[in-house]
Amino acid sequence: MSLRPIDRSPELKTLRDEGYDIEVVDGYLLLHDVPFINERSELGRGVLIAALRLNNDVALPPEDHQAKWAGDMPCNEDGSTMQGLGPSPTPMSIAGHSVQWNFSCKPALTGAYTGFHQKMTHYVDKISGAARALNPNLTAKTFRVRESNSEESVFLYEDTASSRADIVDINNKLKPLRVGVVGLGGTGSYVLDYLAKTPVREIHLFDGDAFEQHNAFRAPGAASGDELDEKLTKVELHARTYGKMRRGILVHPYAMGRETLHELHGLDFVFLCMEGAGKRPIVDELERLGIPFVDVGMGLTVRGDRLRGQIRTTTSTAAMRAHVHDKKRIAFTTAEGVNEYDKNIQVVELNGLNAALAVIKFKKLFGFYDDDGHEHSSVFVLSASETINEDIEE
Repeated sequence: MSLRPIDRSPELKTLRDEGYDIEVVDGYLLLHDVPFINERSELGRGVLIAALRLNNDVALPPEDHQAKWAGDMPCNEDGSTMQGLGPSPTPMSIAGHSVQWNFSCKPALTGAYTGFHQKMTHYVDKISGAARALNPNLTAKTFRVRESNSEESVFLYEDTASSRADIVDINNKLKPLRVGVVGLGGTGSYVLDYLAKTPVREIHLFDGDAFEQHNAFRAPGAASGDELDEKLTKVELHARTYGKMRRGILVHPYAMGRETLHELHGLDFVFLCMEGAGKRPIVDELERLGIPFVDVGMGLTVRGDRLRGQIRTTTSTAAMRAHVHDKKRIAFTTAEGVNEYDKNIQVVELNGLNAALAVIKFKKLFGFYDDDGHEHSSVFVLSASETINEDIEE
């Protein structure tokens, strides 16, 4: 539970001060102990839930008039269906509560809620009216004191994107993971950009190069001239940028090599976003440790006055590793070698696409996305807008 949105939001603070048992979990506002009557005319208590709309953890007016309910369907005193809630069955889990219903109830006069205090109290009055008719002493104002959960979120403010889409449980599959990104060039920096918005526990960044002017044209965001003057390493600059929204970014401002391979221990997944012969000992160590990884590559050539090329994503897991070597899916040559994937032409949107494909595969492996193909090699052909999937796990 996070106390920050409650402390910063007058609407939520008023709810708490009035005695309502509220908490904010994963971008949802939960109001506990709402009395109601079920279809058997039995008294019960349920949890009213609404996805929050926040700006820097300050509650804004609700985006809609809907709310979710964990409990039996609220009914009238005689057990008949309560009118005006617009219920629809919506089985899902939110913050450990079994949600069964989605309600759609607008305020009669205005048709829209001006704030979360009005929204939640309107629903509470509606749901608990029948219960109070039987027992006027029943109330949702229990004045329970809740303290912040000891499990601190990696985010510095609530992830309302996931709660708004009702995918928090899916997103939370990634929470325990420690992930490494080896190489923070164009593609690696976009991998970090996408990972930073996930709740993974730790993101380890490995790169010893300085962030220079050409890097600014291949990285997400916009580095200022003053930042270029600081001559920070790539990992230091990017860690500072993404440290504005989350914790758990650990910098290793040096190239990954034989002498630092021990730092791969304990990672759950690694993105290899580097080129050259230095990859081989890293791949060997990842395989020895049983760590799954994705290796990315881009090969662009000039053809007349246009660019052609391919984007490669190679996955290695415990279920399939031999293709990396037997079919030479990963280039272990240097940038000066003949392998097309190790040439130096880089274009920012292709860096972003390469990173997106790699992160999508990572999320498939850990159950965020469904995976029908189970491919371990994928090549996107730029000129044909065609994706070729190979090395299918059986």
